Amino acid sequence: MQAAHILLVEGRGTAEQSLAPAIRKAGYTLCLVHTGAAAVDCLQDNAPDLIIFDASTMRSSGSRNCRRLRRLSPQTPFIHSRGADSPKDETIEADVYLVHPYTARKLLNRVNALLPADDSQEEIVRCGRLTFYRAKRSVDINGQGEQPLTPKLAQLLEEFLRHPNQVISRRQLMQNVWQTDYIGDTRTLDVHIRWVRERIEADPANPRLLRTVRGKGYIFSVEPE
Repeated sequence: MQAAHILLVEGRGTAEQSLAPAIRKAGYTLCLVHTGAAAVDCLQDNAPDLIIFDASTMRSSGSRNCRRLRRLSPQTPFIHSRGADSPKDETIEADVYLVHPYTARKLLNRVNALLPADDSQEEIVRCGRLTFYRAKRSVDINGQGEQPLTPKLAQLLEEFLRHPNQVISRRQLMQNVWQTDYIGDTRTLDVHIRWVRERIEADPANPRLLRTVRGKGYIFSVEPE
């Protein structure tokens, strides 16, 4: 499968701040432009899979250009990046708003979450109605759309998927996900369990998939499709 094509709009003379090197290093095909007009040309010549508009490197927020790009390509995932002193512009209708400073990893995590899965490279795990995209670190329930996971949430969910319908102790989770034998304070585990449930349960307060087994740990119950 061909690498995803990304349209990046950023100001000129931003060598040190440029997002382009990180995007190319991640293996994406890149169309780098410096003006709204050039972005429209790129959009029409070679429809991108995702658009990134880095307003923090330009003289203005680029709101008008962003709205134009959104009108021309309403279904294309859109990331708008701005400086810390610039207000968020909801009229752009971006899928993700980023505020500088942020790391290249954070940007690429957002890119990965917005792009569709590449079945030829992505490791996909299906358990009942749940689909877990391992490389992208996202999960989909019943085909309702992918939800991104943090690295720790992805590790925690993967641990349950490796042992469906089996009780997993809190100690095992702390050892395998957090690499520690200390279970004196498991508030971190409790919080992450809650966050996983918020992504996979129809009613997180009354979980059906990821249930607590009192005094023993947790069990991930695989429901029939």
